[in-house]
Amino acid sequence: MTTAPLTARPGAAHRLAALAADFLGGPLPVRLRAWDGSESGPAGAPVVVLRSRRALRRLLWHPGELGLAQAYVTGELDVEGDLARGLRAVWAARREQGLRPPRLTSADRARAVATAVRLGAVGPRPPAPASQARLRGGLHSRARDRAAISHHYDLSNDFYRLLLDDTMAYSCGYWTKDEDSAFGPADAQRAKLELICRKLALQPGARLLDIGCGWGSLTLYAAQRHGARVTAVTLAREQAAHVREQVAERGLEHRVEVVCQDYRDIEGGPYDAVATVEMGEHVGDAEYPAFAGALHRLVRPGGRVLVQQMSRGSGAPGGGPFIEAYIAPDMHMRPLGETVTLLEAAGLELRHTESLREHYTRTVNAWHRTLEERWDRFGALVGEETARVWRLYLAGGALAFEEGRMGVDQILAVRPGPGGASGMPTATPAWYEGLDRL
Repeated sequence: MTTAPLTARPGAAHRLAALAADFLGGPLPVRLRAWDGSESGPAGAPVVVLRSRRALRRLLWHPGELGLAQAYVTGELDVEGDLARGLRAVWAARREQGLRPPRLTSADRARAVATAVRLGAVGPRPPAPASQARLRGGLHSRARDRAAISHHYDLSNDFYRLLLDDTMAYSCGYWTKDEDSAFGPADAQRAKLELICRKLALQPGARLLDIGCGWGSLTLYAAQRHGARVTAVTLAREQAAHVREQVAERGLEHRVEVVCQDYRDIEGGPYDAVATVEMGEHVGDAEYPAFAGALHRLVRPGGRVLVQQMSRGSGAPGGGPFIEAYIAPDMHMRPLGETVTLLEAAGLELRHTESLREHYTRTVNAWHRTLEERWDRFGALVGEETARVWRLYLAGGALAFEEGRMGVDQILAVRPGPGGASGMPTATPAWYEGLDRL
Protein backbone atom coordinates (compact mmCIF):
# COMPACT_ATOMS: atom_id res chain seq x y z
CA MET A 1 0.00 0.00 0.00
CA THR A 2 1.45 3.34 -0.99
CA THR A 3 0.75 6.71 0.63
CA ALA A 4 0.46 9.88 -1.42
CA PRO A 5 3.04 12.47 -0.47
CA LEU A 6 1.80 15.27 1.75
CA THR A 7 1.48 18.63 0.02
CA ALA A 8 2.46 21.63 2.09
CA ARG A 9 -0.38 24.03 2.67
CA PRO A 10 0.27 27.43 1.11
CA GLY A 11 1.45 30.05 3.56
CA ALA A 12 -0.30 33.30 4.33
CA ALA A 13 1.83 35.24 1.84
CA HIS A 14 0.87 32.92 -1.02
CA ARG A 15 -2.82 33.13 -0.25
CA LEU A 16 -2.74 36.90 0.04
CA ALA A 17 -0.66 37.42 -3.11
CA ALA A 18 -3.10 35.32 -5.14
CA LEU A 19 -6.10 37.19 -3.73
CA ALA A 20 -4.49 40.59 -4.32
CA ALA A 21 -3.60 39.70 -7.90
CA ASP A 22 -7.23 38.90 -8.62
CA PHE A 23 -8.46 42.12 -7.08
CA LEU A 24 -5.83 44.34 -8.73
CA GLY A 25 -5.99 42.73 -12.16
CA GLY A 26 -2.34 41.61 -12.24
CA PRO A 27 0.51 40.22 -10.14
CA LEU A 28 1.77 42.17 -7.16
CA PRO A 29 4.84 44.30 -8.04
CA VAL A 30 6.28 43.71 -4.55
CA ARG A 31 7.29 40.66 -2.57
CA LEU A 32 5.15 39.76 0.45
CA ARG A 33 6.48 38.33 3.69
CA ALA A 34 3.78 37.33 6.16
CA TRP A 35 3.75 36.85 9.93
CA ASP A 36 4.14 33.07 9.49
CA GLY A 37 7.45 33.49 7.62
CA SER A 38 6.04 32.64 4.19
CA GLU A 39 7.03 34.74 1.18
CA SER A 40 5.55 35.25 -2.26
CA GLY A 41 6.25 37.55 -5.16
CA PRO A 42 9.04 38.50 -7.55
CA ALA A 43 12.58 38.04 -6.31
CA GLY A 44 14.53 41.28 -6.04
CA ALA A 45 11.39 43.40 -5.68
CA PRO A 46 10.82 45.61 -2.62
CA VAL A 47 9.67 43.49 0.31
CA VAL A 48 6.43 44.35 2.12
CA VAL A 49 6.31 42.73 5.56
CA LEU A 50 2.98 41.94 7.20
CA ARG A 51 4.04 41.71 10.84
CA SER A 52 0.65 40.68 12.22
CA ARG A 53 -2.81 39.54 11.25
CA ARG A 54 -4.11 42.92 12.38
CA ALA A 55 -2.65 44.48 9.22
CA LEU A 56 -4.92 42.23 7.16
CA ARG A 57 -7.87 43.03 9.40
CA ARG A 58 -7.39 46.75 8.75
CA LEU A 59 -7.50 46.08 5.02
CA LEU A 60 -10.74 44.16 5.41
CA TRP A 61 -12.33 47.14 7.12
CA HIS A 62 -10.66 49.78 4.94
CA PRO A 63 -9.66 48.27 1.56
CA GLY A 64 -7.11 50.38 -0.29
CA GLU A 65 -5.00 53.36 0.69
CA LEU A 66 -6.41 54.14 4.13
CA GLY A 67 -6.13 50.56 5.42
CA LEU A 68 -2.57 50.28 4.13
CA ALA A 69 -1.65 53.62 5.71
CA GLN A 70 -3.13 52.62 9.06
CA ALA A 71 -1.19 49.37 9.05
CA TYR A 72 2.03 51.14 8.05
CA VAL A 73 1.95 53.94 10.64
CA THR A 74 1.24 51.44 13.44
CA GLY A 75 4.12 49.21 12.31
CA GLU A 76 1.82 46.27 11.57
CA LEU A 77 3.00 46.55 7.95
CA ASP A 78 6.48 47.62 6.93
CA VAL A 79 8.65 47.97 3.85
CA GLU A 80 12.21 46.70 3.97
CA GLY A 81 14.81 49.23 2.87
CA ASP A 82 13.82 52.32 0.91
CA LEU A 83 10.12 53.12 1.25
CA ALA A 84 10.24 55.40 -1.80
CA ARG A 85 11.52 52.49 -3.92
CA GLY A 86 8.56 50.38 -2.81
CA LEU A 87 6.06 53.12 -3.63
CA ARG A 88 7.72 53.74 -6.98
CA ALA A 89 7.38 50.04 -7.88
CA VAL A 90 3.66 50.10 -7.09
CA TRP A 91 2.98 53.23 -9.16
CA ALA A 92 5.07 51.93 -12.06
CA ALA A 93 3.08 48.69 -12.09
CA ARG A 94 -0.16 50.61 -11.99
CA ARG A 95 0.88 52.51 -15.12
CA GLU A 96 2.60 49.75 -17.04
CA GLN A 97 0.53 46.69 -16.04
CA GLY A 98 -2.79 48.43 -15.68
CA LEU A 99 -3.22 47.57 -12.01
CA ARG A 100 -6.33 49.19 -10.56
CA PRO A 101 -7.39 50.13 -7.05
CA PRO A 102 -9.63 47.43 -5.61
CA ARG A 103 -13.35 48.04 -6.14
CA LEU A 104 -14.76 45.04 -4.35
CA THR A 105 -18.08 43.45 -5.24
CA SER A 106 -20.08 41.50 -2.69
CA ALA A 107 -18.55 38.30 -4.06
CA ASP A 108 -15.04 39.75 -3.78
CA ARG A 109 -15.64 40.74 -0.18
CA ALA A 110 -16.92 37.26 0.60
CA ARG A 111 -13.74 35.71 -0.85
CA ALA A 112 -11.57 38.14 1.09
CA VAL A 113 -13.40 37.34 4.34
CA ALA A 114 -13.11 33.60 3.67
CA THR A 115 -9.36 33.94 3.17
CA ALA A 116 -9.08 36.05 6.31
CA VAL A 117 -11.02 33.41 8.28
CA ARG A 118 -8.60 30.72 7.15
CA LEU A 119 -5.69 32.94 8.20
CA GLY A 120 -7.21 33.77 11.58
CA ALA A 121 -7.41 37.50 10.78
CA VAL A 122 -11.12 38.15 11.18
CA GLY A 123 -12.15 40.30 14.09
CA PRO A 124 -13.66 43.62 15.15
CA ARG A 125 -12.61 46.84 13.46
CA PRO A 126 -9.22 47.88 14.88
CA PRO A 127 -9.24 51.35 16.44
CA ALA A 128 -7.86 54.13 14.26
CA PRO A 129 -4.26 55.02 15.07
CA ALA A 130 -3.81 57.87 17.55
CA SER A 131 -2.17 60.00 14.82
CA GLN A 132 -5.29 59.97 12.64
CA ALA A 133 -7.29 63.21 12.60
CA ARG A 134 -10.63 63.26 14.39
CA LEU A 135 -12.57 66.32 13.29
CA ARG A 136 -16.09 67.30 14.22
CA GLY A 137 -18.51 69.93 13.00
CA GLY A 138 -19.59 71.15 9.60
CA LEU A 139 -17.11 70.96 6.75
CA HIS A 140 -15.02 74.18 6.65
CA SER A 141 -16.82 75.75 9.57
CA ARG A 142 -14.49 78.06 11.47
CA ALA A 143 -14.13 75.66 14.39
CA ARG A 144 -13.45 72.65 12.16
CA ASP A 145 -10.93 74.57 10.02
CA ARG A 146 -9.13 75.64 13.19
CA ALA A 147 -8.97 72.02 14.35
CA ALA A 148 -7.76 70.82 10.94
CA ILE A 149 -4.95 73.37 10.88
CA SER A 150 -4.01 72.61 14.48
CA HIS A 151 -3.80 68.86 13.74
CA HIS A 152 -0.92 69.44 11.34
CA TYR A 153 0.75 72.75 12.16
CA ASP A 154 0.55 72.67 15.96
CA LEU A 155 2.46 69.38 16.13
CA SER A 156 5.18 71.45 17.85
CA ASN A 157 7.58 74.16 16.82
CA ASP A 158 10.45 71.92 17.95
CA PHE A 159 9.37 69.29 15.40
CA TYR A 160 9.40 71.76 12.51
CA ARG A 161 12.71 73.29 13.66
CA LEU A 162 14.18 69.80 13.46
CA LEU A 163 12.72 69.16 9.99
CA LEU A 164 13.12 72.52 8.23
CA ASP A 165 16.10 74.76 7.52
CA ASP A 166 16.77 78.02 9.34
CA THR A 167 14.23 79.94 7.23
CA MET A 168 11.44 77.77 8.73
CA ALA A 169 9.74 77.87 5.32
CA TYR A 170 7.36 74.92 5.01
CA SER A 171 6.59 75.27 1.29
CA CYS A 172 8.21 74.65 -2.07
CA GLY A 173 11.66 76.19 -2.51
CA TYR A 174 13.10 77.62 -5.73
CA TRP A 175 16.22 75.72 -6.81
CA THR A 176 18.42 77.83 -9.09
CA LYS A 177 21.38 75.42 -9.22
CA ASP A 178 21.73 71.71 -9.90
CA GLU A 179 21.82 69.06 -7.21
CA ASP A 180 25.60 68.68 -7.34
CA SER A 181 26.20 72.25 -6.16
CA ALA A 182 26.44 73.57 -2.61
CA PHE A 183 23.10 75.35 -3.12
CA GLY A 184 20.98 73.85 -0.35
CA PRO A 185 17.43 73.92 1.01
CA ALA A 186 17.86 77.23 2.85
CA ASP A 187 19.24 78.84 -0.33
CA ALA A 188 16.25 77.52 -2.29
CA GLN A 189 13.84 78.96 0.25
CA ARG A 190 15.50 82.39 0.24
CA ALA A 191 15.40 82.39 -3.56
CA LYS A 192 11.67 81.58 -3.41
CA LEU A 193 11.02 84.36 -0.91
CA GLU A 194 12.93 86.88 -2.99
CA LEU A 195 11.09 85.78 -6.13
CA ILE A 196 7.73 86.35 -4.45
CA CYS A 197 8.76 89.80 -3.20
CA ARG A 198 9.93 90.76 -6.71
CA LYS A 199 6.75 89.52 -8.34
CA LEU A 200 4.76 91.58 -5.85
CA ALA A 201 7.03 94.60 -6.55
CA LEU A 202 7.44 95.30 -2.84
CA GLN A 203 8.93 98.67 -1.96
CA PRO A 204 9.87 100.10 1.45
CA GLY A 205 6.69 100.98 3.30
CA ALA A 206 4.43 98.84 1.09
CA ARG A 207 1.61 97.12 2.97
CA LEU A 208 1.70 93.33 2.51
CA LEU A 209 -0.93 90.90 3.76
CA ASP A 210 0.49 87.38 4.26
CA ILE A 211 -2.49 84.99 4.55
CA GLY A 212 -1.48 81.66 6.06
CA CYS A 213 1.93 82.97 7.10
CA GLY A 214 3.28 79.70 8.52
CA TRP A 215 6.33 80.28 10.68
CA GLY A 216 6.77 83.71 9.14
CA SER A 217 9.41 83.08 6.49
CA LEU A 218 7.84 85.46 3.93
CA THR A 219 6.65 87.94 6.56
CA LEU A 220 10.11 88.29 8.12
CA TYR A 221 11.92 88.36 4.77
CA ALA A 222 9.63 91.01 3.26
CA ALA A 223 9.89 93.22 6.36
CA GLN A 224 13.63 92.81 6.85
CA ARG A 225 14.91 92.74 3.26
CA HIS A 226 12.31 94.89 1.49
CA GLY A 227 11.12 97.20 4.25
CA ALA A 228 7.49 96.15 3.84
CA ARG A 229 4.86 96.62 6.55
CA VAL A 230 3.37 93.16 6.94
CA THR A 231 0.19 91.82 8.50
CA ALA A 232 0.76 88.09 9.07
CA VAL A 233 -2.32 85.90 9.50
CA THR A 234 -2.43 82.29 10.71
CA LEU A 235 -4.89 79.98 12.45
CA ALA A 236 -2.12 77.97 14.17
CA ARG A 237 -1.25 79.17 17.67
CA GLU A 238 2.22 77.58 17.60
CA GLN A 239 3.03 79.40 14.39
CA ALA A 240 1.80 82.75 15.68
CA ALA A 241 3.91 82.38 18.83
CA HIS A 242 7.02 81.62 16.77
CA VAL A 243 6.51 84.57 14.42
CA ARG A 244 5.97 86.98 17.32
CA GLU A 245 9.14 85.69 18.95
CA GLN A 246 11.13 86.25 15.74
CA VAL A 247 9.63 89.71 15.23
CA ALA A 248 10.78 90.74 18.70
CA GLU A 249 14.20 89.14 18.29
CA ARG A 250 14.81 90.98 15.01
CA GLY A 251 13.40 94.30 16.17
CA LEU A 252 10.61 94.34 13.57
CA GLU A 253 7.72 95.31 15.85
CA HIS A 254 7.19 98.54 13.91
CA ARG A 255 6.82 96.63 10.62
CA VAL A 256 5.03 93.39 11.48
CA GLU A 257 1.67 92.61 13.03
CA VAL A 258 0.82 88.97 13.73
CA VAL A 259 -2.87 88.04 13.87
CA CYS A 260 -4.20 84.61 14.81
CA GLN A 261 -7.52 84.48 12.97
CA ASP A 262 -9.54 82.98 10.14
CA TYR A 263 -9.03 84.51 6.70
CA ARG A 264 -12.79 85.18 6.60
CA ASP A 265 -12.40 87.59 9.51
CA ILE A 266 -9.58 89.71 8.07
CA GLU A 267 -10.38 93.41 8.07
CA GLY A 268 -8.44 96.51 7.15
CA GLY A 269 -6.77 97.28 3.90
CA PRO A 270 -6.78 97.71 1.11
CA TYR A 271 -3.23 96.34 1.01
CA ASP A 272 -0.63 97.09 -1.66
CA ALA A 273 -0.01 93.37 -2.08
CA VAL A 274 -1.44 90.08 -0.85
CA ALA A 275 0.38 86.75 -0.72
CA THR A 276 -0.95 83.33 0.20
CA VAL A 277 1.60 80.51 0.04
CA GLU A 278 0.19 76.97 0.03
CA MET A 279 -2.82 77.94 2.09
CA GLY A 280 -5.50 77.84 -0.63
CA GLU A 281 -5.49 74.01 -0.56
CA HIS A 282 -7.03 74.19 2.94
CA VAL A 283 -9.89 76.51 1.98
CA GLY A 284 -12.21 73.89 0.51
CA ASP A 285 -13.87 73.47 -2.86
CA ALA A 286 -17.18 75.22 -2.22
CA GLU A 287 -15.46 77.98 -0.21
CA TYR A 288 -12.81 78.91 -2.78
CA PRO A 289 -14.89 81.50 -4.68
CA ALA A 290 -15.36 83.43 -1.41
CA PHE A 291 -11.62 83.09 -0.71
CA ALA A 292 -10.80 84.48 -4.16
CA GLY A 293 -13.27 87.28 -3.50
CA ALA A 294 -11.45 88.10 -0.25
CA LEU A 295 -8.15 88.35 -2.14
CA HIS A 296 -9.75 90.85 -4.52
CA ARG A 297 -11.38 92.82 -1.71
CA LEU A 298 -8.23 93.07 0.42
CA VAL A 299 -5.83 94.37 -2.26
CA ARG A 300 -5.99 97.93 -3.57
CA PRO A 301 -6.80 98.70 -7.24
CA GLY A 302 -3.54 98.20 -9.11
CA GLY A 303 -2.21 95.98 -6.31
CA ARG A 304 -0.81 92.50 -6.88
CA VAL A 305 -1.80 89.10 -5.52
CA LEU A 306 0.56 86.11 -5.41
CA VAL A 307 -0.97 82.67 -4.90
CA GLN A 308 1.39 79.69 -4.52
CA GLN A 309 -0.75 76.58 -4.47
CA MET A 310 -0.59 72.84 -5.03
CA SER A 311 -2.66 71.25 -7.78
CA ARG A 312 -3.84 67.85 -8.95
CA GLY A 313 -4.80 66.44 -12.32
CA SER A 314 -8.38 66.70 -13.53
CA GLY A 315 -9.06 63.06 -12.69
CA ALA A 316 -7.70 63.19 -9.15
CA PRO A 317 -9.10 66.09 -7.11
CA GLY A 318 -8.53 66.25 -3.38
CA GLY A 319 -5.60 64.97 -1.40
CA GLY A 320 -6.35 61.25 -1.08
CA PRO A 321 -7.43 59.15 1.93
CA PHE A 322 -4.02 59.12 3.65
CA ILE A 323 -3.32 62.84 3.26
CA GLU A 324 -6.80 63.79 4.38
CA ALA A 325 -6.76 61.44 7.39
CA TYR A 326 -3.26 62.13 8.68
CA ILE A 327 -1.75 65.28 7.18
CA ALA A 328 -4.17 67.89 5.88
CA PRO A 329 -7.78 67.04 6.76
CA ASP A 330 -10.43 68.54 4.49
CA MET A 331 -7.89 69.81 1.94
CA HIS A 332 -8.89 70.16 -1.71
CA MET A 333 -6.58 70.50 -4.69
CA ARG A 334 -7.82 71.22 -8.19
CA PRO A 335 -6.22 71.63 -11.63
CA LEU A 336 -4.40 74.93 -12.17
CA GLY A 337 -6.87 76.03 -14.83
CA GLU A 338 -9.81 75.77 -12.43
CA THR A 339 -8.02 77.88 -9.83
CA VAL A 340 -7.21 80.54 -12.43
CA THR A 341 -10.86 80.60 -13.50
CA LEU A 342 -11.99 81.15 -9.92
CA LEU A 343 -9.50 83.99 -9.39
CA GLU A 344 -10.61 85.66 -12.61
CA ALA A 345 -14.27 85.25 -11.69
CA ALA A 346 -13.51 87.20 -8.50
CA GLY A 347 -12.30 90.16 -10.56
CA LEU A 348 -8.54 89.55 -10.53
CA GLU A 349 -6.57 89.71 -13.76
CA LEU A 350 -4.10 86.88 -14.35
CA ARG A 351 -0.64 88.14 -15.30
CA HIS A 352 1.80 85.25 -14.86
CA THR A 353 1.89 81.58 -13.87
CA GLU A 354 4.91 79.42 -13.15
CA SER A 355 5.05 75.72 -12.40
CA LEU A 356 7.41 74.70 -9.59
CA ARG A 357 6.66 70.97 -9.72
CA GLU A 358 10.25 69.76 -10.09
CA HIS A 359 11.31 72.25 -7.42
CA TYR A 360 8.93 70.58 -4.98
CA THR A 361 10.40 67.16 -5.70
CA ARG A 362 13.78 68.45 -4.55
CA THR A 363 12.30 70.30 -1.59
CA VAL A 364 10.39 67.30 -0.24
CA ASN A 365 13.35 64.99 -0.85
CA ALA A 366 15.49 67.33 1.26
CA TRP A 367 12.95 67.16 4.11
CA HIS A 368 12.83 63.38 3.78
CA ARG A 369 16.63 63.10 4.02
CA THR A 370 16.56 65.22 7.17
CA LEU A 371 13.88 62.98 8.67
CA GLU A 372 15.90 59.83 8.01
CA GLU A 373 19.19 61.36 9.20
CA ARG A 374 17.54 62.48 12.46
CA TRP A 375 15.17 59.54 12.82
CA ASP A 376 15.97 58.77 16.44
CA ARG A 377 15.52 62.42 17.44
CA PHE A 378 12.14 62.60 15.68
CA GLY A 379 11.02 59.39 17.36
CA ALA A 380 12.02 60.69 20.78
CA LEU A 381 10.24 64.00 20.13
CA VAL A 382 6.89 62.89 18.65
CA GLY A 383 6.86 59.09 18.94
CA GLU A 384 7.44 56.29 16.46
CA GLU A 385 3.91 56.38 15.00
CA THR A 386 3.99 60.07 14.10
CA ALA A 387 7.50 59.71 12.68
CA ARG A 388 6.22 56.89 10.44
CA VAL A 389 3.31 59.10 9.32
CA TRP A 390 5.83 61.68 8.16
CA ARG A 391 8.06 59.11 6.47
CA LEU A 392 5.10 57.89 4.42
CA TYR A 393 3.95 61.46 3.72
CA LEU A 394 7.32 62.71 2.50
CA ALA A 395 8.28 59.62 0.51
CA GLY A 396 4.88 59.53 -1.20
CA GLY A 397 4.74 63.29 -1.73
CA ALA A 398 8.11 63.50 -3.44
CA LEU A 399 7.11 60.68 -5.78
CA ALA A 400 3.76 62.33 -6.59
CA PHE A 401 5.52 65.55 -7.66
CA GLU A 402 8.22 63.62 -9.52
CA GLU A 403 5.65 61.70 -11.58
CA GLY A 404 3.38 64.67 -12.19
CA ARG A 405 0.43 63.41 -10.17
CA MET A 406 0.69 66.58 -8.12
CA GLY A 407 1.93 70.03 -9.04
CA VAL A 408 2.54 73.41 -7.47
CA ASP A 409 2.25 76.79 -9.16
CA GLN A 410 2.87 80.46 -8.52
CA ILE A 411 0.02 82.57 -9.85
CA LEU A 412 0.46 86.34 -10.11
CA ALA A 413 -2.65 88.47 -10.54
CA VAL A 414 -3.60 92.13 -10.19
CA ARG A 415 -6.76 93.93 -9.21
CA PRO A 416 -7.30 96.24 -12.20
CA GLY A 417 -7.31 99.95 -11.41
CA PRO A 418 -9.28 102.75 -13.08
CA GLY A 419 -9.58 102.19 -16.80
CA GLY A 420 -8.17 98.70 -16.43
CA ALA A 421 -4.70 99.93 -15.39
CA SER A 422 -2.58 97.06 -14.09
CA GLY A 423 0.60 98.84 -13.06
CA MET A 424 2.57 96.01 -14.65
CA PRO A 425 5.68 96.83 -16.69
CA THR A 426 5.49 96.28 -20.44
CA ALA A 427 9.07 94.98 -20.55
CA THR A 428 9.90 91.50 -19.27
CA PRO A 429 10.39 91.80 -15.49
CA ALA A 430 13.87 90.92 -14.20
CA TRP A 431 12.48 88.58 -11.57
CA TYR A 432 15.08 85.89 -11.88
CA GLU A 433 18.33 87.86 -11.93
CA GLY A 434 20.78 86.98 -9.17
CA LEU A 435 18.56 84.56 -7.24
CA ASP A 436 21.44 82.09 -7.11
CA ARG A 437 23.60 84.63 -5.26
CA LEU A 438 21.31 85.37 -2.30
